[in-house]
Amino acid sequence: MQELKKNEPKARIDWSSLYKKEDWWAVWLGFAVLGLATTRLIRIPVVARWSTDITTIINIADAPYFVLVFVLLLVLTSIAMLSMKERLRGYCLGFPIIFTLSFLAFVVANQSSINYWGLEFVLWALLAGLLISNSIGVPKWLKPAVKTELFIKIGLVLLGAEILFNTLLTAGASGLFEIIVGLFIVWYFCYYFAIKLGLRKSFACIMASATSICGVSAAIAAGGAVKGDPKEVSYTISLVLLFAMPMVVLMPLIARALGMPDAVVGAWIGGTIDTTPAVVAAGSLYSSKAMSVASIVKMSQNVLIGITAFLLALYWTLKVERKPEEKPKPVEVWYRFPKFVLGFVVASLTSSFLLTPILGSVAVNAILNVTKNIRAWYFAMAFVCIGLDTKFRELIKIGHGKPLIVFTAATILDVVLSLMSAYIFFGGIIFPSPI
Repeated sequence: MQELKKNEPKARIDWSSLYKKEDWWAVWLGFAVLGLATTRLIRIPVVARWSTDITTIINIADAPYFVLVFVLLLVLTSIAMLSMKERLRGYCLGFPIIFTLSFLAFVVANQSSINYWGLEFVLWALLAGLLISNSIGVPKWLKPAVKTELFIKIGLVLLGAEILFNTLLTAGASGLFEIIVGLFIVWYFCYYFAIKLGLRKSFACIMASATSICGVSAAIAAGGAVKGDPKEVSYTISLVLLFAMPMVVLMPLIARALGMPDAVVGAWIGGTIDTTPAVVAAGSLYSSKAMSVASIVKMSQNVLIGITAFLLALYWTLKVERKPEEKPKPVEVWYRFPKFVLGFVVASLTSSFLLTPILGSVAVNAILNVTKNIRAWYFAMAFVCIGLDTKFRELIKIGHGKPLIVFTAATILDVVLSLMSAYIFFGGIIFPSPI
């Protein structure tokens, strides 16, 4: 027996994954964008706010820069397609449609009345994709360009660069405690309720992470950690966005009717609504201070993406998928851990402890303004793709309505717990408000 063990080939690390796997390409392209932004040589135009005159949407001087953005995004992602041996010709043929639909989402979101109500571009991007997939259907030639996970993973790596640790410290221990209290209770409630209703463990985990942490980003990270079904991730993301719409309007209205303090409202919104743009929009509908607190709390939640993904990868390897006769190896956790989450964490550390000390906060903010705009494009394209990949008839079949029941119950619990935590940690009832 010992002789056999001696002759057993040793497991080798597959270094080719560094240029063949989507997760790693999300990291490389995210840092390529960050590197380009630090040169201060690229300019990313934005769609202007408009009311009724559509001629004001784009400044004529900016038109060539929109073309350059198209070329930049196409070239970067095409490099990944080529290395991963994807259908490059088909991808290049369909990419202009994905880009155009994303551009239209920005145009609609920047209409004055729509912008006032906080209906962000990600929602319109999703609806554009849903309209096509549930009416005429997605043409075969367009499907090679539907790269949901690549787009959103690149965007998440860039999001990490925006999370500066000195900003998070503004909320102090109060913000941390509020987040952790809600995270544990809501996560376990959603997970075990889903299991109780007969849903798969991976699906339960994805929904629990989305409701308790930070919606879309957490759903993608959790799905990668537990190797969940992409349809489960898409379903969860659709629920996150659909629930966020009414909450953006209702939460500020309820808070105003109750006369709640600004810091409490911000902490409540930041701890409850599951998408960052919707959080900012809801906070701004109440006050600038509420918006600031809500943004900080939401960014603090985003930091937990990396920790949660690691713990889920560890749990799934050692517990859920472990066979009785096998002894799990530490390397299995590494293989399962989503590499784009690693990029997210490294990007945050790079911005906080390398770029800021060397270049200064003013220069870093200028760099992040560029990366934020590029991230917005990647997110817009990702949500267009989510819509194109989603058919309502198929969603209804998933779990026979049970996922909707679970998500609704978990969201209600999250709303109540976040309100209580916001008053405790930001209302000055027990602890002095940190902001």
